[in-house]
Amino acid sequence: MTNKYPFYIRSTITLLGLVVVTFILVELRDILVPLSLSSMIAILLNPLVNKFQRWGMTQILAIVCAILIATIIFLGLGYFLASQIVNFGSDLPVLKEKFSALFTSMQTGLQDHLGISLKQQNKWLSETQSDITPVIGKLMGNFFGILSVGILLPIFTILLLYYKKLILNFLFEIFSESNANNINEMLLKTKGAIQNYMVGLLLEGIIVATLNSVALLILGVKYAILLGVIGAIVNVLPFIGGILALIFPIIIATITKDGIQTQILIIAAYILIQFTDNHVLIPFIVSSKVKINALISIIVVLLGGVLWGIAGMFLAIPFVGVLKIIFDRIEELKPWGKLLGNEIPVYHKREMLKKRLKKTTGL
Repeated sequence: MTNKYPFYIRSTITLLGLVVVTFILVELRDILVPLSLSSMIAILLNPLVNKFQRWGMTQILAIVCAILIATIIFLGLGYFLASQIVNFGSDLPVLKEKFSALFTSMQTGLQDHLGISLKQQNKWLSETQSDITPVIGKLMGNFFGILSVGILLPIFTILLLYYKKLILNFLFEIFSESNANNINEMLLKTKGAIQNYMVGLLLEGIIVATLNSVALLILGVKYAILLGVIGAIVNVLPFIGGILALIFPIIIATITKDGIQTQILIIAAYILIQFTDNHVLIPFIVSSKVKINALISIIVVLLGGVLWGIAGMFLAIPFVGVLKIIFDRIEELKPWGKLLGNEIPVYHKREMLKKRLKKTTGL
């Protein structure tokens, strides 16, 4: 199709549209985040609801049973973490005492060997604390935001499952009947992409938690399973998550063990695990499920974090996966779909043009 307008006009309109969409996403995040998460959960639970209905249950009973099963699994994970945290809490006074003694020894060492006075060290600590306080406040704000999401999630999920047919009929009716097959294929692929992504993310989390826990158990670090699971959870955050996952076991090892051999081995083990996660698990288990290449995956996860925080990082890849499914079925947007995908062409266009020109001219 011939473009009616020059490139600079089309690019300006596109940029303006992106600005408007970004503004809407940021301003309405308190509604869009729980709605988006609920949509993913509803798509994941839909096969279970359909199976319950085939067994003779009513729609409402099937939805309630599916939600109940999901809640039991979630609470089971919460109970496991809580029991591990209780064990950690019972040793907390001893750990605090050891940490205090270690910190005092470190301050004395800095004063004796580097000439940094206690007064200067305390001043640096005070400045660091003042810098960290706003960050903690922001994290607490995100925590209360997560609580509000937790309240809306089951409500939105139940309603989306209940009004599924109404929503599907709407999507088919707003497009012409000639496009019904394309719409049906798009919806099926979207559902499959989201389900595969969530399953892939779950598998990645289980593998990373297992690798973390096994490594810490071999090294004799206390609370190895708790630290391994926490490391897998914070690993959702790119770059920062890997650092946080490493800091926790190093602190525990420093408090509970003498010397630095264990800490060095923890760093080595976690670097190996992170390498495996970044180059094997994420590209081949998570991202490949929605056919998104590694470069785009990293970019959209970071952008999702800027827009919607932790929830945005989690939603970024399935959201882009849905966009790719749409782009691949609209002729004008197919180049964008190829850019998002993980299929690398043998030749780029310039090389193909050179080969064609060489055959034509014989040069």
